[in-house]
Amino acid sequence: MSAATTRSRTPRTPDRLCVEAVELARAAAEEAAFPGVVGAHVSAVAEGDRVVTHFFESKEPGYRGWRWAVTVTRASRAKNVTLDETVLLPGDDALLAPEWVPWSERLRPGDMGPGDLLPTDAEDLRLEPGWSGEDTPPPNSVVSTEMAELVEAEDADVTDRAVVPVRGSITSVAEELGMRRARVLSRYGLHTAADRWDESFGAKTPMAQAAPASCVSCGFLVAIGGSLGQAFGVCANEFSPADGRLVSLSYGCGGHSEAAVMPAPLRPAPPVLDSMASDEFTLRPAPDTGSVPVSESDLPAADLGHS
Repeated sequence: MSAATTRSRTPRTPDRLCVEAVELARAAAEEAAFPGVVGAHVSAVAEGDRVVTHFFESKEPGYRGWRWAVTVTRASRAKNVTLDETVLLPGDDALLAPEWVPWSERLRPGDMGPGDLLPTDAEDLRLEPGWSGEDTPPPNSVVSTEMAELVEAEDADVTDRAVVPVRGSITSVAEELGMRRARVLSRYGLHTAADRWDESFGAKTPMAQAAPASCVSCGFLVAIGGSLGQAFGVCANEFSPADGRLVSLSYGCGGHSEAAVMPAPLRPAPPVLDSMASDEFTLRPAPDTGSVPVSESDLPAADLGHS
């Protein structure tokens, strides 16, 4: 190990004159703040050759645990200590503001109010391009040549909603399926929405666990279209906690339409108490159990031949 490496790892000895300049450092801290908020001297730390930082407690309201740090130094072979820097720094137990988070990550469901706008990222994984009408049918499409010409002549711009598509055309089918938009839900967007809804109104909720049956057999369930209709529906029971909400078909509550005609759960038979018979209890353990030694008084009387 070289001598330079040894010197770099050896703790520096604070300069004596810089360490003794406590009053100079306090005056600088009080000038940066104002008198009365600079507390007691905490420590002095060597920052380099003839460079020392003095730490003072901060009594300013709202800065609990913070410290005033005043750095002083002196030139080589000089006896005058000069001021280098004054700053307010947090300590180990300082009260700090939380780390700044972008608004897009701070936003939570229910935060939007009237007039608020939430721009969607162009690369949002929850969305994918919809059908614009510019795609030509594939070679193996079932659309006839005449129908393809009709679709090509038809205005299918997604921004023009006043044009009514011709019945039976690709545009009309896209309109019916909800695909005639600039962007539609992607598979990832469908899965994240399904997971979110199932967490609130799914089979694992306490309400569904205690329900007599699931929503798939309830008359108050309103079916929805699309692929999500295979797993979700809308509750139309005003007395249900999920009224007007999208619920999983495996969800359930006590307001099931057939709850009144469902068989009641089996109840255990009431206990039978027999007060006419007596139970025999042994007052002494049996001799053959070996729990107590057998004495002569416990032995049976000998047969003397008396009738």
